[in-house]
Amino acid sequence: MPTWLDEPPARRLTARTLIPAACTGLVVGLLIGGVVGVVAALLLTPVSAATLHKRESPELQRDRRRIAADLPFAADLMAACLLAGQPVTAATQASATAIGGPLGDRLSWVSAQLRLGADPEPTWAFLARDPAMAPLSRAMSRAAQSGAPVADVLARLADDAHDATRAASVAAARSVGVKAVAPLGLCFLPAFVLLGIIPVVAGLASAIILP
Repeated sequence: MPTWLDEPPARRLTARTLIPAACTGLVVGLLIGGVVGVVAALLLTPVSAATLHKRESPELQRDRRRIAADLPFAADLMAACLLAGQPVTAATQASATAIGGPLGDRLSWVSAQLRLGADPEPTWAFLARDPAMAPLSRAMSRAAQSGAPVADVLARLADDAHDATRAASVAAARSVGVKAVAPLGLCFLPAFVLLGIIPVVAGLASAIILP
């Protein structure tokens, strides 16, 4: 059975979670100081540990990013295969073979289940457990339920996925620009304060204090 079908095991608190959380609580407690600092550290440490504990593994995040990037191409390929006269099982397997990676694994599993006679609607709906697969899962489940042309459903899904990918790329590019400008602003801020603000404040202070 593919590993991605397994339920994620219960994650245990590890040193990679506990040590940063304890350090965060310690730093906050030292900065505040006194009894209030101790209370803040005791409250902040478990909150930090819980937040770090809920973070997904880097491998899962990487798989979801790749699935989101490959999804529009997989939908386009499946639609083209269907328009060429292939059945859904063959179109799904062809797309799985061409795309590969985590998305290919999931599509190959669906194709195998359909060839074995599984009901298409719950088979596709099973993929919705993975948020990255939810758009394809919902589209194919609705098509299986309503009898709508699957090729048309996949074409619309591909268009929506392409739009989402472009929007994500634009947002990422803008965030890179902001992150690149921020260090420059921090470098120029002290010079601006020293050369622009302090002389003005000093001049106003001397004008007020001196007769």
